[in-house]
Amino acid sequence: MSDYIIRGMAANDQVRFFACTSTEIVEKARVTHNLAPVVTNALGRLLTGGVLMGSMMKNETDKLTIRIQCQGPISGMLVTADSLGHVKGYVSETDVMLPASALSEAIGLGVMSVIKDIGLKEPYMGDTHLAKSNIAEDLTYYFATSDQIPSSVALGVLQGQDMKVSHAGGFIIQLMPFAGEEIISYLEERLRDFSFTALLKAGKTVEEIISEVFGDYDVKITDTLPAAYVCDCSKERVEQAVISLGRRELSAMIAEDKPIEVVCDFCRTKYAFSAEELLRMLKEGRPK
Repeated sequence: MSDYIIRGMAANDQVRFFACTSTEIVEKARVTHNLAPVVTNALGRLLTGGVLMGSMMKNETDKLTIRIQCQGPISGMLVTADSLGHVKGYVSETDVMLPASALSEAIGLGVMSVIKDIGLKEPYMGDTHLAKSNIAEDLTYYFATSDQIPSSVALGVLQGQDMKVSHAGGFIIQLMPFAGEEIISYLEERLRDFSFTALLKAGKTVEEIISEVFGDYDVKITDTLPAAYVCDCSKERVEQAVISLGRRELSAMIAEDKPIEVVCDFCRTKYAFSAEELLRMLKEGRPK
């Protein structure tokens, strides 16, 4: 089954939840970027968290970016998502020789930035330090400190012996402002030792996992939407990046009759620009 996101309410609307399966998303990232196992785990979790947070936005034009700058060998990661279930991402260092489980060692100390472009004059940006360097608890900490929303984030990525992603997914559970002490205490106790990854490995669907979280409390799934790794790059968009090199740089390349090649960070698609195309950009007077 293709990846998808479910959204809903639970415990008499005292809690809202977002959950997804992201196996195909993470596998596409692994293949596209030729990721080592621990990097697949790290970027896969960030992609899963990103697509869930994207689905929390209201408008089709809203965009979310999560950037991690860290001291571990991974060095940095960036993920962007929209409200339609589309997500893409890349990592600075793809080949890190650590076990897949050594997530906090691969990431290390660092900062997470969440940028929301929701149509205002300036995008909203919140920075937090990495609480545990395992993505899930880092996002939980972000929600608590930056958004002031009590939340629980669970993320998991499992790979087979062939390194192919066998299961991936996650959930975000958030308390509504009027949530009572009973459901708060229940969730604190229930989620303390809750193993999302173990349930994924056992073949549970995200619907079944959410039901297990809430036990006897009512669960309402309000909607379901498809999720996918999608890059919206094009030669026209990449041309803008080439133009930003400036008139002097482009003139030097034209003088050398030197074509340039630009590779998209997100999907690794290559775009070539001939000297003639560079000359056209100059003649149209676009580079400064």
